[in-house]
Amino acid sequence: MLSNSKRKPSVRSTSQFPYAEYGIQYNLTVHRIWRDASSVKALSGLLISGLLFGFLGAILPAWGYHLTADFGTVGNYFLSLSMGVIVATEAAGRMLLKRGIAFLMIAACALACAALLYLAFAPAAAWWRIAGLFLIGFSAGLLNTAVMHAISPAYDRDPAATANIGGISFGTGCLAVTVLVAGTFYAYTVTSILILIALFPGFFAVWYACGSFGQPVIAPTLTLAQFLRDLRSPGAILLAALLFFQFGNEWSIAGWLPIFLIRRLGASPKLALILLAIFWVALIVGRLAAVALLPRVRHGQFLLISAAEAVFGCLLLLATNNAFGALIGTLLVGCGFAAIYPLIAERIGGQFPDFRPGFFNGIFSIALTGAMLAPWTLGHLADAWGVGVVMALPLAGTCMVFVLVLLIWLEAKIRLG
Repeated sequence: MLSNSKRKPSVRSTSQFPYAEYGIQYNLTVHRIWRDASSVKALSGLLISGLLFGFLGAILPAWGYHLTADFGTVGNYFLSLSMGVIVATEAAGRMLLKRGIAFLMIAACALACAALLYLAFAPAAAWWRIAGLFLIGFSAGLLNTAVMHAISPAYDRDPAATANIGGISFGTGCLAVTVLVAGTFYAYTVTSILILIALFPGFFAVWYACGSFGQPVIAPTLTLAQFLRDLRSPGAILLAALLFFQFGNEWSIAGWLPIFLIRRLGASPKLALILLAIFWVALIVGRLAAVALLPRVRHGQFLLISAAEAVFGCLLLLATNNAFGALIGTLLVGCGFAAIYPLIAERIGGQFPDFRPGFFNGIFSIALTGAMLAPWTLGHLADAWGVGVVMALPLAGTCMVFVLVLLIWLEAKIRLG
């Protein structure tokens, strides 16, 4: 039975979230999480979540959208996926209260498997695919909500280790679906590829059905008064804007990079998907490297350097006319993006103790929801101005991140006197 009791404050200071304590304590916490079967099972749900979120960017070349300039339809695919996530996030809270976490995770994985099988055998018309992608988004929204509640005990013990392992698991799911499509692109039909992808959530649905999860704690819902209080805080607005642009940047690149590389550089679909896989590897490795670097560098400077690196990578992708330039640009963008979210999350955790990553609450729900719609916007802009806008918009968004970092830095200095 779900508990609505007030969450006890963590013994760790929220100002230390999420990368302030390292070394032996950090490693011991990671080891403890991996030894906890319930935590591992919950965090593994992020692997399937990553697979579902990374699916559309990887499958578009297999669906033949590198051969057409119908970018508006591709944008509508992203809109359908995002709407599914948003609707599911609203419904998941009520389902958790009635049925519990285990049911929600099993149902989410089973629905994802069914949606992928539906796409495997459905006609190739856009509206059929839009319906299937809405179901995939809906299953991803259910799964994310269940996972974030299931990992609450581990998160309260150590936010840093839990957030890091969860991020690696999510990124690995995105990488896995990209590698699978790239590896089978010329060897299998689209139907076969989709069936292979469907096996992953199907397996996890069976695995979850054979186990159990610990007692979850429902995250408190922010009241209207708290929401309005956040709106009066310049720091909250700046951080929400930073989340908006950063998530929009990441998902624009993840969704559109293969189509951009094929249309702009004439890359083969397989090479474009390999470069997308390299982007995911850069994000995963970069976030692991950030764990080692953050205790040794000033965080404000590190954030500025990361944003500048991402800007340079976007410029290189816009300017290059060969695969080597695309490779270096992709690596720079991935590594530049890698450290930005952990540093943003640290600032949010210190300034807003009620904030919990993954939950849609307060002013941050506006930022996260809006950012999910960025790939849809790109599709319609590309229809009007060409595929080059696919990289130009993330470039502009990354420049905004750079400016917002400076503003947040200035606001903190003014607030602290």
